[in-house]
Amino acid sequence: MINKLRLIIKREYLAKVRNKSFIVMTILSPILIVGMIVLIAFLTDINDSEKRVLAVLDQSDYFKKEFQATSSTSYVQLNDISLEAAKDSTITMGFYGLIYIPKGKNLEQATNGVYLFTQDNPNTHVIGAMESIFQKRLRQERLEELGVSSEQFSGIEKQFEINLATFDGEKSVKGINEIKAFIGGMFGYAIMMFIIIYGGFVMRSVIEEKTSRIIEVIIASVKPFQLMLGKIIGTSLAGITQFAIWIVSASLLLFIVVLVFDIDLGAIAADTSMASPAMQGMPQIDGEMMLYAKEILNIPWVLLVGSFLVYFILGYLIYSSIYAAIGAAVDNETDTQQFIFPIILPLMLAIYIGFFSVFSNPHGPIAVGFSLFPLTSPIVMLMRLPGGIGEGGVPLWQLLLSIVLLIITFWGIVSLAAKIYRIGILMYGKRPTYRELFRWLRY
Repeated sequence: MINKLRLIIKREYLAKVRNKSFIVMTILSPILIVGMIVLIAFLTDINDSEKRVLAVLDQSDYFKKEFQATSSTSYVQLNDISLEAAKDSTITMGFYGLIYIPKGKNLEQATNGVYLFTQDNPNTHVIGAMESIFQKRLRQERLEELGVSSEQFSGIEKQFEINLATFDGEKSVKGINEIKAFIGGMFGYAIMMFIIIYGGFVMRSVIEEKTSRIIEVIIASVKPFQLMLGKIIGTSLAGITQFAIWIVSASLLLFIVVLVFDIDLGAIAADTSMASPAMQGMPQIDGEMMLYAKEILNIPWVLLVGSFLVYFILGYLIYSSIYAAIGAAVDNETDTQQFIFPIILPLMLAIYIGFFSVFSNPHGPIAVGFSLFPLTSPIVMLMRLPGGIGEGGVPLWQLLLSIVLLIITFWGIVSLAAKIYRIGILMYGKRPTYRELFRWLRY
């Protein structure tokens, strides 16, 4: 049995790696990935280099010093002209917009009549910046009326940040749980993409051999279960080979491109519109950044990588068994559409619900439940594991129970999939229904 299984794995592996499309995608994919990263960096740099110019018509004389130029916005003061003339000048000069501040008996009355005129609907970032300027000036005026000086107001405006530390006395930083969950989520996302891509390969391989009637010759010498398992393992090894080549070649290519063309990849991270919520608000102070670096280095990387391999193997075997069973049950890829969505749904739930639950409360019932449920645990558990095992992290019993449930589920699904595979592989000319699939499971 082992020799036959080894031959099937070798056959499937060589068939995949020698395929022209496999070779072409192995070569082109790193180039496309690096090209996409470089393009994003280039477009981000162009986007950041655009500076908006706003004209300011202040008829109230309350805002002489408030409109200060920034890296993305500059202001041009218009004096002694009417509102209509200011609008015409703004349009003629090609400015982004016009800020109009009318006369008023006091600051409150003047700000009530403020308008921002633009050609199109203004950017929300611009609106927020303008509202912040007026809000700060109003707050200052209201406090001065209560007897608060400008110096005192500056002290009031100083932002407060609470000091964080563990019970052991080590200083901690905010947002690190979200960053850890994001890192674990990337491992889980890699598992999901691998399952979808290479699980589909297994399904299409089964359909091709079934429609060409080669399968009838193959199963004369091997059992359907051996054939299904050999296809799954052989295809997964080919996929791992391709992924390894992608990672190595893309890393080298990206390093060479950045070095030769002096591309600033940091512009991507600096763009707050593209930054993840976990990364926003991170301080730029070297000391604080060192604490973030220390926390990331303290992630149990050996545990995380080891767990990734375990969940990767078990998760892929479970889902690829289902893909193989679907391929055996149908005659063409079009007929698989009715069965694909129920397979992908748990993976999608794991990604989205996992991020929401683990970000807010990694030890809550939703996060724990989805990290134990076998069809979602390969993704959600990896989001929780960067916090470590034991106190403050994932309890050891939850990790072990999750793996045990995955192994039990794997044997159960493989056994059920083998029954569908054994019958469906020789069925032709009819699209099976869910009722028929359940009937096959009883044979």
